[in-house]
Amino acid sequence: MAPRKPGKSTGGSEDPSVTLFREYLRINTVHPKPDYDAAIQFLEHIGTDLGLTCQKVEVCQGRVVLVLTWQGTNPNLRSILLNSHTDVVPVFEEHWTYPPFEAVKDSQGNIYARGAQDMKCVSIQYLEAIRRLKAEGKCFARTIHLTFVPDEEVGGHKGMEMFVQRPEFKALNVGFALDEGLASPSDTFSVFYGEKSPWWIKVKCMGSPGHGSRFISSTAAEKLHKVISSFLAFRESEKQRLKSDSSLTLGDVTSLNLTMLEGGVSFNVVPSEMAAGFDIRIPPTMDLKAFEEKIAAWCRDAGDGVTYEFLQKCMDQHITSTEESNPWWKAFSGVCRDLKLQLKLEIFPAATDSRYIRAAGHPAIGFSPMNRTPVLLHDHNEFLNEQVFLRGIEIYACLLPALASVPPLPSEG
Repeated sequence: MAPRKPGKSTGGSEDPSVTLFREYLRINTVHPKPDYDAAIQFLEHIGTDLGLTCQKVEVCQGRVVLVLTWQGTNPNLRSILLNSHTDVVPVFEEHWTYPPFEAVKDSQGNIYARGAQDMKCVSIQYLEAIRRLKAEGKCFARTIHLTFVPDEEVGGHKGMEMFVQRPEFKALNVGFALDEGLASPSDTFSVFYGEKSPWWIKVKCMGSPGHGSRFISSTAAEKLHKVISSFLAFRESEKQRLKSDSSLTLGDVTSLNLTMLEGGVSFNVVPSEMAAGFDIRIPPTMDLKAFEEKIAAWCRDAGDGVTYEFLQKCMDQHITSTEESNPWWKAFSGVCRDLKLQLKLEIFPAATDSRYIRAAGHPAIGFSPMNRTPVLLHDHNEFLNEQVFLRGIEIYACLLPALASVPPLPSEG
């Protein structure tokens, strides 16, 4: 699916950038069968139209990272990376006011579609900001790379996690990266300098089996009850800590949820094995080793035959400095001050591909310029107002020149 030529719209007075955004939203990249080929073709066509060089890197079978590059005047300097993911999460269409892949725009200018906030908006904002800068004849010392990666919504394991290990990524010579953030219902813009470490834990309890009519001792269910009680007691303590301290955000506390239960073969059989799955998101301020020891203690206290395993265990706790001594942050925050944007610095409450970029040694900021917008990523009726979307292009058109013009750093000679 090729995008319409710049300057053309679907009719009326719609801005061509909005038209392009809506076209991208109509490409169905929902899991479990995202149409990545159509998305890559669409984005590559735009990149070619803008005069950007194109590279496609297949990190594993069926998983391609598209890299579009605007070459800087001094390619020896470290580059600016603009990252976004092409996939979106599933929908429950019966709960949507409009079909989630038709990008319907209502009378208020709200564009409804899966990916409107997370994060097809940012992909097009990057590209349209570059279109404006190129139309003005601008060029910068530092190279700007745009990466469009698959599978972020399922952990990024066959996307950015693999890509950062490849020579093609290392050849990008990244100095600083921008990636996704979140909408903000208030006047402020959320800026994320780090994120939580996701741990997915499965706790398995072995116990005595028997007939469902008897009081059997040391059952798997009794042990699992103790485990769940310990986990949920910790959850409640973190919930209350967040509630009682107005200075804290969701990114500052450890979230924990019981998300899976397994066990049982028949109503009249006491099972010998039961299991529970927990999704835990841990802020960078938490001592991960001490927290795992706490988990091990909860399991020991529940009795013999209780074990746990990690299905995901992120140990990276890198954060990006937001001190003025960091030249990248100084450039970013300086533009925001000039534009009179109110920033709220936070730890991202979930996980994004930024964690792989930071773990590879590169500073990264999560930023999606969407204020006065309800947070609807992964929710029903996800939407973004066209004026908020267009304002985001203006913001990036100011940020990119500043970042791509950061003077040579001492490490760059």
